[in-house]
Amino acid sequence: MRKRTRSILEELNSVYGKRDADRFIDTTANNIIESSINLLSRIHSTYDVETASELERRFLNSIKSGDPRKFRRTITKIIESKERNENNS
Repeated sequence: MRKRTRSILEELNSVYGKRDADRFIDTTANNIIESSINLLSRIHSTYDVETASELERRFLNSIKSGDPRKFRRTITKIIESKERNENNS
């Protein structure tokens, strides 16, 4: 029989993979939540109250539905509107 050697990475994954999955999820979730808080803060400091509220609503709906296009459509409309206003000035 031929003995199969395993890489160090495979060995580490087999030993720590299951235990570290919870820590990975915890760390990733924490990073995403902090990033989302920072994004919403930036949105509220950049746009007027009405626009910021709409963007926040679309952002949260995009997460809930799993469809990032919902947020993208709204931000694209805002960008295009600003560009039109700059070109008309």
